Amino acid sequence: MTRINGFLGRRNFLRFAGTGSLAIAATAIGGSLADSIQADVNPANPNPVNPTQALKLLLDGNQRFIQYKRQYPHQSLARLQLVAKAQYPFAAILGCADSRVPAEIIFDQGLGDLFVVRVAGNVASDIVIGSLEYTTAVLGTQLIVVLGHTKCGAVAAAIKNEPMPGMIGHVAESIKPALTNLNSTDAVIANVQYQAKKLQQHSKMLSQMLQAGKIKIIGACYDIDTGKINLIP
Repeated sequence: MTRINGFLGRRNFLRFAGTGSLAIAATAIGGSLADSIQADVNPANPNPVNPTQALKLLLDGNQRFIQYKRQYPHQSLARLQLVAKAQYPFAAILGCADSRVPAEIIFDQGLGDLFVVRVAGNVASDIVIGSLEYTTAVLGTQLIVVLGHTKCGAVAAAIKNEPMPGMIGHVAESIKPALTNLNSTDAVIANVQYQAKKLQQHSKMLSQMLQAGKIKIIGACYDIDTGKINLIP
């Protein structure tokens, strides 16, 4: 069985994911899912980055961004050619689709550095969870940041609790469980915490990797006015 960074290889992951059952996948490979998740890190990743290191890279990059000292790392032609062969993103970002919150820019990162999933309200839908399972289990990413932001329209819509056209209402409905008599700022934080918890509750894969100490999931909030990232307990 092919492994990358000690986890399921790309081909096996996609084949087993297609069965629709993690239990079937675990049986098919002759071992439990937990055994696959808890395997040692494979040196196939030339530069494995643990969660503490990954968070420091992100926060240092954000400091450069707000201080107008961006380094624009990993954006050369050589970098493009390198990551065309393989990717090892050091962090995954579940962020909002808001055009004012582009992860690579506000964290001052480049090609192949971040595995970014963006959706209105940074909602942890099944598709989002599957994407994060992929980057952790296959690509070896060890840090997931659920990133909310101030002045979030999706959160504001959920607070108003008014009918919305088309499919927009589905976004608000996915946020409402996090909100109970909160103002907009507190609601953004509550939503981040709710979505982060949802990742663990709705994904056996992420939950088991978390318990095994293979990954870390944290929350953060981006200030639209200052550009600063604040961590959420």
